[in-house]
Amino acid sequence: MASGEEWQIVRRGKGIARTGKRVQTEKPEASEPSERLRGKRRITEAVNELKGDNFWLEWRELLSGCLAASGRGSSENKAVSKRACLLDCVCYGLGNFSSCVSARYQLAMLLLLFDTLEIPVGQCSMYDPVFTVSECETLRELGFTVLTENEEGKRAICRPTLFYLIHCGKALYNNVLWKNWSLQVLPNVIVIGNSFLGIQERMLQRELERDYSFLSDAIGVCEETSLPCSPRFLDVFNDTALIRFPTDKISELPDSIWAEPVEPHYQHCPDLEIILKERQLN
Repeated sequence: MASGEEWQIVRRGKGIARTGKRVQTEKPEASEPSERLRGKRRITEAVNELKGDNFWLEWRELLSGCLAASGRGSSENKAVSKRACLLDCVCYGLGNFSSCVSARYQLAMLLLLFDTLEIPVGQCSMYDPVFTVSECETLRELGFTVLTENEEGKRAICRPTLFYLIHCGKALYNNVLWKNWSLQVLPNVIVIGNSFLGIQERMLQRELERDYSFLSDAIGVCEETSLPCSPRFLDVFNDTALIRFPTDKISELPDSIWAEPVEPHYQHCPDLEIILKERQLN
């Protein structure tokens, strides 16, 4: 994916090639209902395909336990679904799921997770600057909340929130962390996305610390659970992990790290892997 055209960039890591999500450079007029119906049928087919693969059963088992445990304010004897439904969800950078198979499967996986954990689809906000008018309409028909403003990942949360950011750029992760950078709030951030450890392995440490300081600081104290991937879906879900920030672990960071976190600006990053608001308007 080209810089300045989509939030996600796909690189080779650990010998595995990721397939980029194709970019629509112009948003066409609203599509016919029949076209959106065909699109939703393809999404349903993708959901059914994932259901038939054993790796989905592993995802379901891992995430049911981990995400339910993140639903605050619930006693241990309550049902998993009751705790999981306390989660909000934000999905950034999904890509053009109407034309890109990888994006469609990632959307299908998100729908599967909601169904399994009984999280209402309406609790999920979606945004990607490359979404077409038709894709926005399809998402709304599926029950999602489609954001109209480019937040650049800078969303402050007030309760446990799942950020679904598969194959997104480093700046997006860094911005999410910056906006919620406190001992009280960060434990409520849950990420399904690129492995932070994988990001660290593929970067020079000095560049990671200089350009993505919040990501760099979080790597040593986050709790990362690698999510399995079927050989059939390597291009779609490789290098994906569930990442959480337990209070006892992030408390190991020095007090000075939490004081007045400075908003990142990425002046040393020409290939930023994210569409900034001002670029989008130009």
